[in-house]
Amino acid sequence: MQTAARGARQLVQNTAERLACAGVPEPVASAEVLLAELLGVRRSELTLREELLTDEEAVLYEAWISRRLVREPVQRILGYAYFRNLRLKLDEHTLIPRPDTENVVDAVLEAVDRRADSCRVLDLGTGSGAIAVSVAQECPYCEVHATDHSESALKNARRNAARAGVTVRFYRADLASGLDALAGSIQVLVSNPPYIKSADIPKLAPEVRDWDPRSALDGGPDGLDFYRRIFAEAAPLLVDGADVVLEVGDGQTDAVLELGGRAGYEPLGTQPDLTGTTRAALLRWGSG
Repeated sequence: MQTAARGARQLVQNTAERLACAGVPEPVASAEVLLAELLGVRRSELTLREELLTDEEAVLYEAWISRRLVREPVQRILGYAYFRNLRLKLDEHTLIPRPDTENVVDAVLEAVDRRADSCRVLDLGTGSGAIAVSVAQECPYCEVHATDHSESALKNARRNAARAGVTVRFYRADLASGLDALAGSIQVLVSNPPYIKSADIPKLAPEVRDWDPRSALDGGPDGLDFYRRIFAEAAPLLVDGADVVLEVGDGQTDAVLELGGRAGYEPLGTQPDLTGTTRAALLRWGSG
């Protein structure tokens, strides 16, 4: 265990070098984020910190770094992830929410804003609750519903909603099944479904392949299985003119919009992420 360097600046430098030698991506960020979270300070404050780590802090930091060296994601080590204004608890049944998905939330908020009165939103496959809880927090006049097939994921999502002080109605469901009480009432539908091709999962980075639940990744042979299901199964829940916002993987936009068009949805366009990469397919159900 390397405890000789106990000042924050030198410790981060030494740790980042170890991580880089092990092939860990973004080694400086990993070293800084873990130390900042341990000490309860901002990353930018680490270089200003003069105090040495205590023995207990040094031991815990080394334990965390040992886990990062074998490619366990920072968020799994901490047990939570930051997303928009939220700190979301995670477990092995929930996908780590990515910054890209924040732009999906933006697309949902834009769809909500186009509606003058209260709005009923449904998030299919909510996982940690990242999308649903964000919408409920940022649009308190919305009535937000969310589903997941995993009771463990729902337990975390409920906890995340409570922590954020918002109300989300959660349902244990296989995507959109069993939601008869919501029939014909959903005005905005959103989902970040599994969209990785089954054969591509072994090629993913270890942080994703080995630590995210396969059920949250595997979109079937062509990566589009869940989009087909969403278009078929969600239609009875939607009002005429409902907006549909679906996160998509690289190169999937045209295929998803085409599938929606065949199923009676009107393709509207796309939503890019901060890098300019298309991140969401936008559609409308019915005549609008």
